[in-house]
Amino acid sequence: MSTSDRPLVVSLVVTDGIVGSFGIGVAAEVFGYDRREMGLPRFDFALVSQRPGVLRSDTGLAMLVDHGLDRLAVSDIVLITAWEQLDQQPPAELLDALRAAHSRGAMVVSHCTGAFVLAWAGLLDGQRASTHWRYAGELAARFPRVQVDPAVLYVDNGQVITGAGTASGIDALLHLVRREWGAASANALAREMVVPPHRDGGQAQFIDTPVARVEDDLLGVVLEWARANLAEEISVELLARRALMSPRSFARRFKATTGTTPHAWLLAQRLAAAEALLENSDAPVEEIARLVGFGTAAGLREQFARRRGVSPRAYRQTFRAGARSVGTASVQLHRDRPGAGGVGGDEPGVEAGLGQPA
Repeated sequence: MSTSDRPLVVSLVVTDGIVGSFGIGVAAEVFGYDRREMGLPRFDFALVSQRPGVLRSDTGLAMLVDHGLDRLAVSDIVLITAWEQLDQQPPAELLDALRAAHSRGAMVVSHCTGAFVLAWAGLLDGQRASTHWRYAGELAARFPRVQVDPAVLYVDNGQVITGAGTASGIDALLHLVRREWGAASANALAREMVVPPHRDGGQAQFIDTPVARVEDDLLGVVLEWARANLAEEISVELLARRALMSPRSFARRFKATTGTTPHAWLLAQRLAAAEALLENSDAPVEEIARLVGFGTAAGLREQFARRRGVSPRAYRQTFRAGARSVGTASVQLHRDRPGAGGVGGDEPGVEAGLGQPA
């Protein structure tokens, strides 16, 4: 992708009567405003359709679409929102345009059942993918070459990101922002949207206990303590004691409440803290590793390379606050690296620098 000052062209594909209103709103919130004060580039955001004109969403809202599918030929990011006609192949013109955009190097992101469109285009063959849990079985049955994961919020395959249902569209796009333009930009955007700054892709799409229990309030206090004490050796046993539970009960309650394991959560917190320090401080990698609980620089480098696909030094050079360009150069950083930014659903074992397993 060019490193010029031109805006990034972002196109959201819509089709009359079946496009998801929520997905349009999320995409417009992220890409439809000038967010350069947050460290984001300038975006040229628009809706595109096979037949431009006045279209209606699945809820009956009228939308004026000015652009045809030819815009995909110059788009840097292509978004596909919910696609309700699961048993019908999308128009060949749309599939050809998607394949061409992908071959040219455009990022492609689906939301909810938009994954079916990418599957029809062959862009998910041999890849892990996410969709709304209700339709995961249908996606797997229709497209056996796609490795469908029904339990995660999103899956990042580098150039293609697939998100699950409804609110996970926010998580997937914030993940893309974090991956391409850094944690500070993603956190600022999340604050503007009044949503949590980061939910790791490995979290469950739905939680068994939607109404919070007393234990969950105490769990929140314990997690706040862990975030503030990442340099400590933190184990399940230690967290369980602070939550006044047995280790087994704590692990079960943690999973039911957050959708992930204590270890995976702690690893994500340490990586996020390392990202923030790399962006906003001059501390050497050795000191950052100690402050966030990886113990040694080697431990931090290993986890950073495995989960982020780049070294801490490369990350700092790319996303250093106040020094990075708000142009388009960073979008290419992760493009050719499958699984960049962490593929949803990974649950690591005992990792270097984490102390006892959590």
